Amino acid sequence: MNQFKSKQQGVALIIVLLIVAMVSVMATEMGSRLQLQIKRASNIKENTQAYWYAMGAEQYARKSIKQLMQLDGDVIHLEQQWNQEFAYPIEGGGIQAQLFDMQSCFNLNALREPKVVSGSDGSTSGEPLLPERMLAFERLLQNVNPAIPSYNVDMLRDSLVDWLDENDSPTGFGVEDSEYESLQFPYVAANNYMIHKSELRLVNGVEVSWLNALLKLVCVLPNDSLFSININTVSEENAAIIAAATGLSLPEAESILANRSSGAFQTTQDFLNDPSIVALKLKNEQIEWFDVKTSYFILHTKTKYNESTFAMQTLFKVDSSNNVNAIRRDLSGF
Repeated sequence: MNQFKSKQQGVALIIVLLIVAMVSVMATEMGSRLQLQIKRASNIKENTQAYWYAMGAEQYARKSIKQLMQLDGDVIHLEQQWNQEFAYPIEGGGIQAQLFDMQSCFNLNALREPKVVSGSDGSTSGEPLLPERMLAFERLLQNVNPAIPSYNVDMLRDSLVDWLDENDSPTGFGVEDSEYESLQFPYVAANNYMIHKSELRLVNGVEVSWLNALLKLVCVLPNDSLFSININTVSEENAAIIAAATGLSLPEAESILANRSSGAFQTTQDFLNDPSIVALKLKNEQIEWFDVKTSYFILHTKTKYNESTFAMQTLFKVDSSNNVNAIRRDLSGF
């Protein structure tokens, strides 16, 4: 009897130990999950705070642009205060922000215009003539890398036009959907405005070896084919843009930008009166490409709060009444 009772006690002890072990495992699991939830909530809080710091920088930039337009909107140049980097330290982190002129680059969407095919006498027969904007993009490619074969230049130029236009008819050396659909990972042409300049990677004719250099010179204005270059905000490093738009050599374009009086041309005519420009005898369409004012700015913002970082790019458009509107935001950091 005593032996049977002893066995029962042993079984009971094992059951108690199992229960204690299970409770310990459950408690450990609950503790781990609780810590994970606390950490997750903390991360969300810090990410959200970093986001709102970026939104605060955006509001400050919007106010600064509006003030700039009211005081100095007739001539925008790099010596003005808007071009200075903004850095603001805060407890546990900080805010960095800087504005850039989006009319100091080549708007790819400017090539979304009606195709012009005509002979030298204005008729539709004879040797085709390319629109001036297509010729400007061609010169830009040549300035980016003179070693690019002329066939590749023609192919990318025409393929970009086909990517942007609404029809399915290839332009010259360009391609339409049939070419993209034949790839290992098929897709189709946008046949619309580009949304972001990174979309250029998808266009037929692009080569990785010189793409990054080209991306530094181009930009995209959403749903806008505007081709207006602020001659005061194009840096000497980006002189290829001026060379492409005018037909100047790269050294000539660099020289003109380096010799801007007091850092800025006060009028477009001051730029056009340069002997190098006068000698080119620019067409009226080309003359209209240049300006000393700006309607588009982009704000690059980086924020940090504790362990969280956040980056945002905001594109602003200034309307005719000097109202400043954010028309696009690119977010990263979460």
